[in-house]
Amino acid sequence: MADFAQLQRIVREIEEHPHVQDATIVSRSGMHIAGDIPKGAHMETYVAMSAILLGAAESATSELHDRLKFIVVQLDGSKFVLAPAGNKALLVMRSSDEANPDELAELTGNFSERIEKAL
Repeated sequence: MADFAQLQRIVREIEEHPHVQDATIVSRSGMHIAGDIPKGAHMETYVAMSAILLGAAESATSELHDRLKFIVVQLDGSKFVLAPAGNKALLVMRSSDEANPDELAELTGNFSERIEKAL
């Protein structure tokens, strides 16, 4: 059984990173599990499309026989980062434009494992 209090603590910890604006844990089927979505975004669309984005990237790269670590979507003023969190979920973060992609990769890796264990 998922530990939702632990998942919320993980999200808050992620959001303490100076470049992270918000973080969300999403099920692979596109349902909100924990965390915040960007202000003004429609929750159902945001989480469903995040799951689709990650799933599409995993499908597109499956023939390479390598594991997808994370996706960065560069926006005009921020970065949108998606990372697998085991077989049940994904981590979605929005970060400032100044965030270093290598630093974000390390951050998603550290927290993805903890999310997987809490689920």
